[in-house]
Amino acid sequence: MHAPYPALRLRRTRAAAWSRRLYAETVLTPADLIWPLFISDGQGVEEPIASLPGVSRWSVDGIVARAKEARDLGIPCVALFPNTQPNLRTDDGREALNPDNLMCRAIRAIKDAAPEIGVLTDVALDPYTAHGHDGLVDDRGYVMNDATVEVLVGQALNQAGAGADIIAPSDMMDGRIGRVRDALEGAGHHNVQIMAYAAKYASAFYGPFRDAVGSRELLKGDKKTYQMDPANAEEAIREVGLDLSEGADSVMVKPGLPYLDIVRRVKDAFEVPVFAYQVSGEYAMIEAAVAAGAAERDPMVLETLMAFKRAGCSGVLTYHAAHAARLLNA
Repeated sequence: MHAPYPALRLRRTRAAAWSRRLYAETVLTPADLIWPLFISDGQGVEEPIASLPGVSRWSVDGIVARAKEARDLGIPCVALFPNTQPNLRTDDGREALNPDNLMCRAIRAIKDAAPEIGVLTDVALDPYTAHGHDGLVDDRGYVMNDATVEVLVGQALNQAGAGADIIAPSDMMDGRIGRVRDALEGAGHHNVQIMAYAAKYASAFYGPFRDAVGSRELLKGDKKTYQMDPANAEEAIREVGLDLSEGADSVMVKPGLPYLDIVRRVKDAFEVPVFAYQVSGEYAMIEAAVAAGAAERDPMVLETLMAFKRAGCSGVLTYHAAHAARLLNA
């Protein structure tokens, strides 16, 4: 006697909403999100960013309000990026070492007002340099590795001293994770984490972010001598391995959706916490599709974030974090 056709109907478990929830292989919650926030000078300031519809720069008081909002939505961590005033940008990026710079003021204010939420801080010099590069440049315009690392160490200590919970070097200099880890340990910051931008690609998706931190018009040349070639995948494994060996607690792949194959390879190779940054260009494309009537925002936001989790991410940095958290909490 033959089994009835078909013997197995995979649609059975999809037939009802309760069943789809029961059989879901991947779960997305607000705890999987990190909300990037842009800091501006002043008081009571909100500056909309034209190339990032729905995203603004906020003065420190507004950043504190956003951090409290994140806490209340169940988002565990915010990521901070300063828009440094032009008169404070120099070739050596020395404002990064100022203990009262925008970043440090925002860290302290958040930790005073909402100590329960984690604060991740970007370590790189592009918000502070007059030339828009992530490090110090020589007379030929080449970004110098070792001289830059020395400044990055000071920047990391400055941020940790202000209360940062996670130091996130995004500069892609060789050897900087080990030097930063040693410096943090030496200064007694034993529990300050390092999330290394380990596989950060020289991508076309960063334009709106550079607008947000005021570096796009300043940038001389490109960043291809230190950020990764989009053609390379094996090199990403080498980069991640080095950062882990130097003391990184977690690693990041950037950009996000175009590099989910890298996320998966890193997760399979190392079985460590892997994060991805759904970068400004990715956000802007979703918003442009919504504005053109080509997509609905809510399902597109949740589907893209689910893709990160499915690929192996422990969490995602996304400008849609607050919106996604509201949807997930509904």
